[in-house]
Order: sequence, then structure tokens, then C-alpha cells
Amino acid sequence: MVTPISGTSDTKTAQRVDPFPTFKFHVEIGDITEAAFTECSGLEMATEIFEYKEGGQNDFVHKFPGRTKVSNITLKRGFTTSDKLHKWYTDMEDALRSGEGGEGFVFRQVTITLYGTVDQKQEARWTLDRAFPVKWVGPAFKTDEVAVSVETLEFAHHGIKFMKG
Repeated sequence: MVTPISGTSDTKTAQRVDPFPTFKFHVEIGDITEAAFTECSGLEMATEIFEYKEGGQNDFVHKFPGRTKVSNITLKRGFTTSDKLHKWYTDMEDALRSGEGGEGFVFRQVTITLYGTVDQKQEARWTLDRAFPVKWVGPAFKTDEVAVSVETLEFAHHGIKFMKG
């Protein structure tokens, strides 16, 4: 039997908890609804460390948290006739070239939802604020291989909000 955690009256059981598989996810990009993705990567946050070497203190170096950076998100899907993702990228490029300086950017909220395998229940959700595309990659072609053509979209954003369940 596991003893209660200090400060709580609940007891924990030795119940097995399996991690969620990676293949049950859904991505929403603002008003783009037909984008079915096969891969999503880059859900990452990292806090910079500021080191301070105090004079006369040679046993250690003080470490303090600095800014937190978020990584770009990369989405991959089978290439289709839909051009909404590519158009989002080209619209952003057109706004930059027109000299509007970002006024013509179309920022979108992106939501990545992870589902359980048994009951299809939403298990976790990551919401990315003010996302905008920074890279689009079209399919690669090879005559000696039978494979699905894949397009890739990479976008930057202004932060990750995580919600469980």
C-alpha cells in the first residue's frame, strides 16, 4: 500500500496509467477546416538561464530564470488540391512585400487536441495564440518510389496554453 502524500488525506493506488498514443490528434487552424495532418511536431517551451558569478563565492554560480521561448510548430499532411494553407503563407508574404509591415498578416489561433484511444475522449489540448506561417514546403517527387506526396507548413506563434482533459 502506498502511503498518502504529505499534506493530503487521499491515498494513491498502484494503478497502471498508460501514456497516450501519438496518432489520435486533431489540428484546428482558425477557419481552415479541411486540413487533416499526419504529423505535428514542435510543441516545445524552454526557459533561458541567466548565470551570475558572485565575487568571492567560488562554490557555485547563481542561476536565474530568464525569458521563455516557444518553438515553431511543424505540420505535415498528404498533398491535396486544397490550397488554403499555401494561400495563408502567400497572403502573409504579399502583406510583407506591399510595405504594410505586418498590418496585412492573418494571425490565426491553432488548437492541437489529443484524444484517447478507447473512448475517443479529449485528453489534452494545446492552444497557440496568434500563429502565422513562416515556411511552406511542397511535396518531393521520386520516380523510383511509390509514396504519398507530403506538404509541410511551419508557423510561429506567441505562446502555448495547455489544458488537460
